[in-house]
Amino acid sequence: MDPIALTPVDEVRVTILMDNTFDALLVGDGHTTRAGFGAADVPAGQFETDRTAVGLLAEHGFSALVAVRRGDSTTTLMFDAGLSPSGIVTNADRLGMRLDDLQGIVLSHGHFDHAGGLSGLSSKLGAMRMPMTVHPHAWTRRRLRGPQGIFDMPTLSKRALTAEGFEVIERSQPSLLVDGAVLITGEVDRTTEFEHGMPAAHEALAAGDWRHDPQVIDDQALVVNLKNQGLVILTGCGHAGVINIVRHAQRLTSVPRLHALLGGFHLSGPAFEPIIPPTVAALADYAPQLVAPGHCTGWRAQHALAAALPEAWVPSSSGTTHQLVRA
Repeated sequence: MDPIALTPVDEVRVTILMDNTFDALLVGDGHTTRAGFGAADVPAGQFETDRTAVGLLAEHGFSALVAVRRGDSTTTLMFDAGLSPSGIVTNADRLGMRLDDLQGIVLSHGHFDHAGGLSGLSSKLGAMRMPMTVHPHAWTRRRLRGPQGIFDMPTLSKRALTAEGFEVIERSQPSLLVDGAVLITGEVDRTTEFEHGMPAAHEALAAGDWRHDPQVIDDQALVVNLKNQGLVILTGCGHAGVINIVRHAQRLTSVPRLHALLGGFHLSGPAFEPIIPPTVAALADYAPQLVAPGHCTGWRAQHALAAALPEAWVPSSSGTTHQLVRA
């Protein structure tokens, strides 16, 4: 494949609208700002003022706002939409962020904890024709078979999303958005020896039969080329494997340098903990300036990444904004 000409940008601002954690005591640094308890207040009669300060919501889900600036022009996309219908709109309100200037939505894959907030978003924005890029397999029916029984995952409905005002765009191949400044990877090549995908408990319905679904083939990432700095890559769960994703983005763009990797790395639990060491070692070889894992990364991987990349690793939290500027 010929390299994709990904237009370099002057600034990338990633706001974590929803993540598994919220820590109001986290402090920022030169490129990271945090939301604390002062984000909003709500009625509470047990206090003298009849109100109390609240922070942000956290849930097992992921959503980020990605603002890309080229000169004086800024475009904002939403990458994933969290778990609950009200989660992302509540956090956006508490942060004082307007969502009516969104110019598009990208879903990393079809799992329900990345798409649950779409109904709340459509209710808030009203009538719209919001373009939403998804992989054609995002509609796949999936379930988890475990010792406690079977959990049928809520399945995305293209018909329902269209009725709510989303303009669904299905793409399995790499695609460019924002005048060539944002790359959606499409299906990710699986090239590492250690990233094997989901365990046998993860199943998909295919041709009337439930079968092991290791690949989650609809998994895709968002990539931006920060001028003179390198690639900024945002993952939802990283089901393709975060090292596979980095390699794939490098091949697509012919940009060798990784500047930042953010989002879910899916290294939590006994099926994935054995691949933490090779993942961390491979990522350390890239020497990124920012590593901000969240969502499904897991605490063991977080500790390993923090130890291996102490200058780059930043803990994630709902309401965190990473501001990355060209050199």
